[in-house]
Amino acid sequence: MTRDVDAFTSATLKHLRERWWDEAFTTFVRDTVQPRAGKRILDVGCGTGTAEVNLSRLRLTQVQLFAVDLVVDRVKEARNAAQSHNTRAYFAAADAGSLPFGDETFDSSFCVAVLQHLRDVPRAVRELARVTRPGGRIVAVEPDNEARYFYSASDAGMRAYEAAGQFFTALSHARGDATDASVGPKLPLLFVQNGIQPLDVQLFPVSRAQLGAPPETLWHGRREDVQAAVNKAPDEAIRRLGQDYLKLLDRYAEDAKKTGPAFVEIQHTMLFAAVGQRPE
Repeated sequence: MTRDVDAFTSATLKHLRERWWDEAFTTFVRDTVQPRAGKRILDVGCGTGTAEVNLSRLRLTQVQLFAVDLVVDRVKEARNAAQSHNTRAYFAAADAGSLPFGDETFDSSFCVAVLQHLRDVPRAVRELARVTRPGGRIVAVEPDNEARYFYSASDAGMRAYEAAGQFFTALSHARGDATDASVGPKLPLLFVQNGIQPLDVQLFPVSRAQLGAPPETLWHGRREDVQAAVNKAPDEAIRRLGQDYLKLLDRYAEDAKKTGPAFVEIQHTMLFAAVGQRPE
């Protein structure tokens, strides 16, 4: 299962959901939330509507989809995406830790790559349980961002990867990010602690492997993404880290070109998908 996820442009999977969500993952969501006629299903942290658009391609009938996200602009984008695909879904801006729905409103609820953004993860999991009816399915999918694997045949690549980690970590700390980077494997325990019966855990590898020197378009995209992050850095020290990282990235690109067909770059991380049920 190969995904367009790059450690050189993001140290986590926090903002990359659209890049690894594919048909197989859509099928997994469908099979676990069990969308059947008359069911009401809630997507918490819908982002730009990836789930709603992909689920609509499965031609579900007589199912009511509801979706919420904290960011109003993303809600608007999700609504527009759904409308452009003739998808029937209801969207609203809401906090995952304080959902604007009554108890036991939904037959199933799910969240994908959302809990890793939150400081109070147990509160959000309790909300998922609260709004789901007894016997209803609850699905959460999260990565372990601290267990990311990287290998390059180039020493310059290994140095650039380390510099990327330092830069993105500094950015995260400067923004006051106190979230749990390794929430994925903790999901079953979080379920038990917050009133959800775990039923299953599935793993989804998120990997990419490059054999032979990458095209210039890849390096150009990396530089653009990193430069955009540098421009948004809140202080001069972090900007310097970013500029140093960009120099190492350029050296890595040069080294890759020289290495040619012998060049190898491998990236890998894992998504943990926990399936639970609200006890009867």
